[in-house]
Amino acid sequence: MFRNYLKIAWRNLWKNKVFSLINIVGLSIGLSAAFVIGTIIYFDLTFDKFHPDGNRIYRVTTEFTSPDGNFYNPGVSVPLGQALKEELTGIETVSPLYTISMHQVENVETETLFKDPENVIHTDSNYFQLFQYKWLAGDVNKILSNPNEVVLTKNRAKKYFPDLSPNEIVGKVLIYNDTIPLNVSGIVENFKDRSDLIFEEFISYKTIGDNGLKNRLGSTNWNSTNSASQLFVKLNKNADVVSVQRQLDLLAAEHLDEEMVAFGQKRRFYLQPLADIHFNPNYGTYDYTRSQASKPVLISLAFVALFLLLLGCINFINLNTAQATQRAKEIGIRKTLGGSKKQLVFQFLGETFLLTVTAAVVSLFFSSWLIRVFSDFIPEGVSFGLFKSPVLIVSAILLMFVLTLLSGFYPALVLSRFKPVSVLKNQVLPSSDKTSLRKYLTVFQFVIAQVFIIATALVGKQIHYLMTKDMGFKTEAIAYLRTPYNEPSIDKRIRLLEKLKTDPHIQDVVLAGNPPASGSTFSSSIVYRDRENEVQASIQLLYGDSDYRRLYEIPLLAGRDVLNDTIKEYVINETYMKLLGFKKPMEAIGQSLILGREPYPIVGVMKDFYQRSLRTAIKPMALIGDWERSRHSQFNTIHFSIGGNKSSDLTSDIALVEKAWKSIYPDYDFDPRFIDDTVSRFYEQERKTSALLKWATGLTILISCLGLLGLVIHTTERRTKEIGIRKVLGASLAQLNLLLCKEFLVLVGIAFAIATPIAWWGLDYWLQGFAYKTALSWWVFFLGGITMLFIAMAIIRIRTIAAANADPIKSLRTE
Repeated sequence: MFRNYLKIAWRNLWKNKVFSLINIVGLSIGLSAAFVIGTIIYFDLTFDKFHPDGNRIYRVTTEFTSPDGNFYNPGVSVPLGQALKEELTGIETVSPLYTISMHQVENVETETLFKDPENVIHTDSNYFQLFQYKWLAGDVNKILSNPNEVVLTKNRAKKYFPDLSPNEIVGKVLIYNDTIPLNVSGIVENFKDRSDLIFEEFISYKTIGDNGLKNRLGSTNWNSTNSASQLFVKLNKNADVVSVQRQLDLLAAEHLDEEMVAFGQKRRFYLQPLADIHFNPNYGTYDYTRSQASKPVLISLAFVALFLLLLGCINFINLNTAQATQRAKEIGIRKTLGGSKKQLVFQFLGETFLLTVTAAVVSLFFSSWLIRVFSDFIPEGVSFGLFKSPVLIVSAILLMFVLTLLSGFYPALVLSRFKPVSVLKNQVLPSSDKTSLRKYLTVFQFVIAQVFIIATALVGKQIHYLMTKDMGFKTEAIAYLRTPYNEPSIDKRIRLLEKLKTDPHIQDVVLAGNPPASGSTFSSSIVYRDRENEVQASIQLLYGDSDYRRLYEIPLLAGRDVLNDTIKEYVINETYMKLLGFKKPMEAIGQSLILGREPYPIVGVMKDFYQRSLRTAIKPMALIGDWERSRHSQFNTIHFSIGGNKSSDLTSDIALVEKAWKSIYPDYDFDPRFIDDTVSRFYEQERKTSALLKWATGLTILISCLGLLGLVIHTTERRTKEIGIRKVLGASLAQLNLLLCKEFLVLVGIAFAIATPIAWWGLDYWLQGFAYKTALSWWVFFLGGITMLFIAMAIIRIRTIAAANADPIKSLRTE
């Protein structure tokens, strides 16, 4: 019987090639999207799921609350680790983790140098109690208990000692930063499963105090928070997370600085679950080369896959219910010969399953192509090979069964309900209920398509606004070079500056801090007092001088620049000026701002500019000199203009800068960055969203139009004789075309009326994430509606014109 079902199913699919092709294409697109998006979701959701007791492991982070908003830091105060061990209950293990970078490692025996080793941390033996590594060499019970010890992963050990086995590597010496000798005390296997803990070298915590690295952590008191000082804890098996969090809150309140209280600031130590590290953008991950995963993005992708699958299912339901009358005699004969309703339902579901399997096979090839096309959007590590995962294979099989039921169950019920007597007497007429359902489903298809079209247009409009918006400072033909963090000497920076200034091809060379817009910011709490009020605020500090401001062409509205980069004076922006209560720039000149306990004068007011992406509002800012040069200079970046000399080109200018760089910093990589690229990177996520929307829109329109084409083909075939009679009675081509198009165009219009408020609500919500945004213009919605209308008309007219042009004599002979 099963064999007969397959034969009949195959014959019916082959007989109706066009409709079968439409169904296969629609379902394969939906399945391809589901396979790829499902793989991405599975990939991101399985990070760090393999650790024993992973649900009891937390990273302790810091959240600051102030009148200016909330600020998040993955680091904690250095004394917190010891306090957790001594004062808090419910904690089983505490392990500090310090991400202090090293600029080079030397293999003593081979005298081989390795520059800028990545993924190096300082920790203690408790780290290996929290996270279970497989030990290849070394004594796990004595590991990292003494200063000057290091544990390597297998991959890093292979890099430093390519010809030695793990046991032979133990006891070897590596010299870090030219002066810190470390004994290799253990080798561990790299994690085979996906993890955000990508560390490769584990240096004993006690090494920090013995080798002068402590200064790299900054202050070690309770009032200082450095992202390099991090903490992991493991709670007791029966510990209450809420209770432990409450104890942390009390501890934070106990050690809150009086100055923070005066500025209305609060600090909270937060228990961040291990699984949350991969998704929480507030605190970030340890892999800076990988984009942070986002649960909202994954949810959006899941909805895209769901909609594409639903559109494919709707095509199947519409076309199969529309064709029901063509199979009426087959059903009548089967019922007359004793076929039960149950058998007929299984037969039609079998046809659906065969078509779904065919679509799934096609979608595997399509999925492989999609992964290549979206390689920039898809997380690194997602590949076609992940489809071999047992979880994904089982999920794909379940999805095919669900699609079979979703697509085929209703058409199977409709077909199996035909009465044999009525069928054999040719008394089967299309049901109004089935026709109404087809209309509802068609409207749903076009609602989804028009929402995507409108969203694509608006997102494109917003990206154009972001990319063309004047940042308030010069962004073209300016590059900058960050000097090595491990080379704090201001003398070398000045030598490089002077060397570049003597080259006539390099123009406007400046030594200063960060560029006007960057991902790094420095802030400080500053007080302004007058006779009537007091203004306390966290102010972003930009380190530069008059040459810096002129290079970036930041307009000065009043006053003057700082006279010298070491004189303590302020040039504030308009936003800060207004916050202080001044209406005109000249009113602020001569006023004093208190930093710490000392007042320093405002000598100038500069025009506002955008310090980061247009997602965030312009912050109060002050341009200051290199006040801390004697202790720790903030002038650590060389800025220069390029391409301005007609006798040279960009490539040769950069080559000259590189030559000068190598003469001062021969051991460090030359890494110039361009301001326009820096600004462009602010909107990388928006560009990816736009690309995804364009593809989703195209696929949605394709599936919807394929379904519409199938319905039009069915409608024109069913009304062949009516068309012939109308032509004989004098109907024109335009009248016949309008007759056949009218029903479908009304559905497109209804869909537009439904899609417009949905799209407006969703896009208005999305735009709220931007401090500066484009308008929700009426033409964006009109464009969505008119685009869908023209596409639908083009699809409909392909078939209706052919039907209207047919010879009426042949049409009237058709039975």
